[in-house]
Amino acid sequence: MAAQSQYEELARQLSAIGVVKREMGRILPQDCPPASVGVLTFLDCHGEMRMSQLAELLAIDMSVTSRHVAHVAERGWIERKPDPADKRSRLLRLTPSGKELLTELSERYTHTLARYLDDWTDTDVGLLVELLTRLRTSFDDCRTRAHHDSTTRTPAG
Repeated sequence: MAAQSQYEELARQLSAIGVVKREMGRILPQDCPPASVGVLTFLDCHGEMRMSQLAELLAIDMSVTSRHVAHVAERGWIERKPDPADKRSRLLRLTPSGKELLTELSERYTHTLARYLDDWTDTDVGLLVELLTRLRTSFDDCRTRAHHDSTTRTPAG
């Protein structure tokens, strides 16, 4: 287990990562906030899905997911169609223009990262990817454990 001082420094570094996120956000089109990119990316990675599944993947409330979905649907980046298994539900699907936007954004992200990290070695970039993946996985595991713990906990008293 790491020393307390290492966790404190990690917390400071993670707080400061906002600078990186803001810079990456500057490359987004005016009408495409980061939340929209998240919606499009999940639909691209996981395929067609219901809004409830998207909300779960994004780990946000259904009302917030609904606003994000409305935003991207209004721009034609996704479509909502009736679910053949349940006509009351809608399935969300990435449109060709949504896929085109993601391709453009991927090129922008890649170019921006290459510009800022041009003095990093391939090994350094690979290590960063590996460690960030582990960090994210650890937090996903924590969220899963926390959800499991809250559903299996017995009431006190």
